[in-house]
Amino acid sequence: MGHIIGPFGIHGWVKVNPYTEYIDGLLEYPSWWLRKENDAWQEAQVVAGHINGNILNAQFQECTDRTQALKLKGMQIAVPRSQLPDLPEDGDSGYYWSDLVGTEVINLKSEKLGKVVGLYETGANDVLRIHHMDQEGKETLIPFIEGIIIKVDLKISRITVDWDIDY
Repeated sequence: MGHIIGPFGIHGWVKVNPYTEYIDGLLEYPSWWLRKENDAWQEAQVVAGHINGNILNAQFQECTDRTQALKLKGMQIAVPRSQLPDLPEDGDSGYYWSDLVGTEVINLKSEKLGKVVGLYETGANDVLRIHHMDQEGKETLIPFIEGIIIKVDLKISRITVDWDIDY
């Protein structure tokens, strides 16, 4: 549902890049599950949080200083799916933003654009953040709107878009 970017301040707060529709959506859950790469998930109790631009700042009960917060950098954030609200039955909205992270993106010419690393809300529409697989650090932003997003197929982990590779 997001990842920890790094520490915020000196009192154990962290900066979070949320993958939720609303930046503060994660604050609805009193505990988060954290892990780095393939390590085991660890539960962390959230005691405070607030929005700071497009970033969420949060503090965990177990994290009281900057040194501890620095150790959390890069950790993935999850909540048990059983705690999430039920999704509508229709196919177009039957997924969470976090379901899209890691999904391959191809265009109508079957050219691979990259993988979804996150989404954010602009006010006008949501935007997919795509990192190119063959170009380190290159990112493409694609509006998540009808006409551009052709198909989301989570069974094969692929999103098809009407977007040229050179845009």
